[in-house]
Amino acid sequence: MTTDAYLADCRARLAFDLLSNTWNAVLIWVLRSGPQRPGELRERIGGISPKVLTETLRRLEFNGLVARNAYAEAPPRVEYELTALGRTLLGPIDAFGAWAFEYGDEVMAVQERNEHAAASHEPSRTSRSSHPPLSSSGAE
Repeated sequence: MTTDAYLADCRARLAFDLLSNTWNAVLIWVLRSGPQRPGELRERIGGISPKVLTETLRRLEFNGLVARNAYAEAPPRVEYELTALGRTLLGPIDAFGAWAFEYGDEVMAVQERNEHAAASHEPSRTSRSSHPPLSSSGAE
């Protein structure tokens, strides 16, 4: 195994990939309180479509972070819960959340300044370029 933390086969890269999807971390965090049905998850999260919820739950299940429990009832019932492996991500997710709480306003202020600066430096689409001509002969 290599010690280069950014190679594709590195375990650190695996962890970054798991947490880089916004919905992965959100679902893991919401499931910390125990098993929940898909409808309950959608209500608690808000802003997630049924399709994206299903894709995310399948991805988390594939990675061993979430378990799907189907019950033979009428009507059928399905619940999702964190596995022991999934619970190990609660600490890192909590740390990211604490960082965002402490520094989020600062990051957003910098983003806003940069967006404003970029917008004020964009040339007008209707005006000619303000750059001097390439030739000093005066011919265009």
